[in-house]
Amino acid sequence: MTGALLAGACVGLGLYLLIRALFPARPGLAASLAAFDRARAADTAQRQARPAAGTERIGGLRAKVGHSLARFYEARGWEQRSVRADLALLGRSYEGFLATKFLLPAAALVLTPALVGYMALLGVGDSPAVPAWLGVLLAAFFFILPDLQLRQEAAQRRRDFRHTVGAFLDLVAMNLAGGRGLPEALMTAAQVGEGWAMVRIRETLANARITGRTPWQALGALGEEVNIAELRDLSAALTLVADDGAKVRQSLAARAASMRSRELSELEGKAGERSQSMLVAQLLFCFGFLIFLGFPALIRILAA
Repeated sequence: MTGALLAGACVGLGLYLLIRALFPARPGLAASLAAFDRARAADTAQRQARPAAGTERIGGLRAKVGHSLARFYEARGWEQRSVRADLALLGRSYEGFLATKFLLPAAALVLTPALVGYMALLGVGDSPAVPAWLGVLLAAFFFILPDLQLRQEAAQRRRDFRHTVGAFLDLVAMNLAGGRGLPEALMTAAQVGEGWAMVRIRETLANARITGRTPWQALGALGEEVNIAELRDLSAALTLVADDGAKVRQSLAARAASMRSRELSELEGKAGERSQSMLVAQLLFCFGFLIFLGFPALIRILAA
């Protein structure tokens, strides 16, 4: 009797667990809100835990080489402002970039003897000049490659930053229209978004409040650091009309409209370039197809 009861209880428990697995209960509103708050807190902590601009963690040989090259560049007065601005925008260290530019070509040159031996083993050439020159060209390519990648990534980030600045100006103008003062309007507008660019602006304004600088001075310094002309112009304009709320609101609205118009013009230009490239590709495809059709007839004519 006891065994039958235990067997029935196990079967009933198994059926209950199977039904709960197939048809799970919907979470309540409080549980959903708690899960949302936990996810948002985790995302905020992850953003705050990221390294600041120019404080990329490097170690070992790369750190030593990077610091040595940075001192070498500073001793000769090679500032490389554009490179530093791109690195500050991407949150990478100057020393790590210099170490990469040196170690990649060095690795190519170190592998040149192995390339010479491999080509001699294959019997491709008796002279080591060809693989040696190939190694030199490969080292030169590796020396230029970090600059190309840095420019491409920085250009994309700079476009995103300009788009965020345009939205930020609209938000500031709306806060000014609501009766807030300029410093409060700037800080309130910076609290809206959670993108990396808006977070950068918010951190800049918060640091300005701590250090005692005006918000527009901090925005101008940020524009100088990451080479964003719109932030520098905004800082200069706010310095001139900071005490007149109506003029500030009109100026910010006009600047936001100008930035959107320029961004739209750039997008239209890129669309036109891509359309032209597609047209050229289609013409080349048609030309190749005509060659494919006429090649047998041409061979027969020449053979006759």
